[in-house]
Amino acid sequence: MNSMQAVFTGKTARRGFPSAARRSDLLTPLADENETKGMDKFMKRGIQLSALLLALCLLAGCGSQETSPEPALQTVSNGTIAYVPLDDRPVNTDRVVELAESLGYQVVMPDEALYHTCLDGQALNPNGTQYGDRAALFEWVLQQEAAGCHQFILSLDQLLSGGLVNSRSMTSQPVTLSDGTVLTEYGMIDRLLEVLGGSTENRIYLLDTVMRLAPTVGYDGFDQGGYKALRTYGMKARPTLSGSELTVDNIIANYELGSDGQPAVLFTTVPLPDDVIERYTEARARKLKLSDHMLAAAKGMGNVHVLIGVDDSAPSASIQTSEIAYLKAAMAGQGSLLSGADEDGMLAVCRLYEDTVFTGDLPSVQVRYFGGSESAASSDYDHQPLTEIVEAHLSYLGLSQTEKNADLQVLVLTAPADAAKADSYCADLISVLRTNGKKGIPTILMDAAKNGYSTTFQSLLISKADLGLLLGYAGFYDLANVTGIALSNGVARWLCLRQQGTCTDTQNEAYLQTLSESLIKDICYKNRAKIKLTSYVKDKLGGDPDNFATAGTDTAKVLSELESTMAADTSDVLDNFARGNFISSLNPYRETGLGGLSLSNYQFPWQRVFEVRMKISVNDFTKSH
Repeated sequence: MNSMQAVFTGKTARRGFPSAARRSDLLTPLADENETKGMDKFMKRGIQLSALLLALCLLAGCGSQETSPEPALQTVSNGTIAYVPLDDRPVNTDRVVELAESLGYQVVMPDEALYHTCLDGQALNPNGTQYGDRAALFEWVLQQEAAGCHQFILSLDQLLSGGLVNSRSMTSQPVTLSDGTVLTEYGMIDRLLEVLGGSTENRIYLLDTVMRLAPTVGYDGFDQGGYKALRTYGMKARPTLSGSELTVDNIIANYELGSDGQPAVLFTTVPLPDDVIERYTEARARKLKLSDHMLAAAKGMGNVHVLIGVDDSAPSASIQTSEIAYLKAAMAGQGSLLSGADEDGMLAVCRLYEDTVFTGDLPSVQVRYFGGSESAASSDYDHQPLTEIVEAHLSYLGLSQTEKNADLQVLVLTAPADAAKADSYCADLISVLRTNGKKGIPTILMDAAKNGYSTTFQSLLISKADLGLLLGYAGFYDLANVTGIALSNGVARWLCLRQQGTCTDTQNEAYLQTLSESLIKDICYKNRAKIKLTSYVKDKLGGDPDNFATAGTDTAKVLSELESTMAADTSDVLDNFARGNFISSLNPYRETGLGGLSLSNYQFPWQRVFEVRMKISVNDFTKSH
């Protein structure tokens, strides 16, 4: 089979569409207003009845906590999702696949070479560029629809620009398809929506972004100095627009002006050549125009849902401010605009499950903050306070907050407002987490402190809490990313358990893979191994940890060092999982024992130490510990 049809098996992303012989087993057409919807509801009620009968059997036969793991449903198929990711980093690929599989979906993706990003100096993609193959990706999506797929999660940055990084510097370029047809980027949008949106069976989730304040270091010739200079330029407030003056043309016209009408370039710390500013503003204008065209073209299509993420931002007014205001107004009723970008594929999977599978009442949520800094932005890259970011993400998932008797709790650690109380902030959160575990209260944990407690909180978390009992976790990154990752994981797990009653072993394994990946990468890699690895590449190999190609760094040596470093730096987290439990049923509440995790197959997707890919194997389940 060719690269457009290759299917991966096992726990990895499956690329291409399944054969016709398997397609009927994998696809569940989404509900329309006729008999399909009735059949879907009938099937869902059957699953609920089966879950209820199972629960009654369990209640009748178990009076002790020390029982064998409950029997899992044999198969769960919620259909296939055709997914075009933002890029090939694990947060946009592995994590999305794991989350979807935990919900009973199969994910099909194009061949990785079609959406890979190459930094400067690295080997080019088969299409001869550093970015994704827009024509091949466009044709791949249409092939999935023609083959009978009905569920799509599509990154417009990838389809129109070849990935997030290239969207920050690309200018308008037409696309030539394999049959010689030439389409403008606007024509691609129109054709895509015409084909996919024309069927009421289809559900299409379009992911887009507001361009961040500066382009990417190590791509398109930009170095750290150029990044800082352009970020300073982008952070300058532009003239305020509102009402009828808030138009795309006016926003673009103000790109080069400060709020006082003076040239914004006067306020940069490093002189910027005119051609650099021209390229930057042209890329911004292109992004904004394409987003505007997409929203207009999708207007009135009830089966098209849009999620626009605000890429790296700033707490104060900036060049993004009017763009955000305009897009929020333009997309009314069509979707949501949220802080963050990398995690939007995961959020879309959770929202798809809510929209098409889940039949019960959505959970009520109690959000509890520890640290006292929730009213401020968590970092220089968030444009909203913590409370607003969390509320916006909950709203996207249709969830409401309550102060007591919540179905699940979200615990958020912020930076310490009072350094003298740092230890008590950590102790208070751990105490609540342990109490929730004893009471069987489903809990999602977000560490948005940006290492504000050094290693104190993480050490307490590993030594005092049962990590497997968390429904979702994320830390280290900016709160926008943390919120999307933790909520999509935790809410999806809650919904799945409530919908099915119990999950298959395959679903449980996928869920534990994505939960443990957050904990291992955010605690063990980012805060431990990555620091050592950066020093190793610089000091021992004389290389560039942000791009191995620039100095010809031997990747095999870096991987060998990574394996030995991770063996030591993950031991306490893996020990916690080996002796812990995970929530395997909500009604009745039950826990199942973990037999441990194994890590292998380390990779550097972008040939830099910033992110790492690994295979996480889940050992056999046991009685609850």
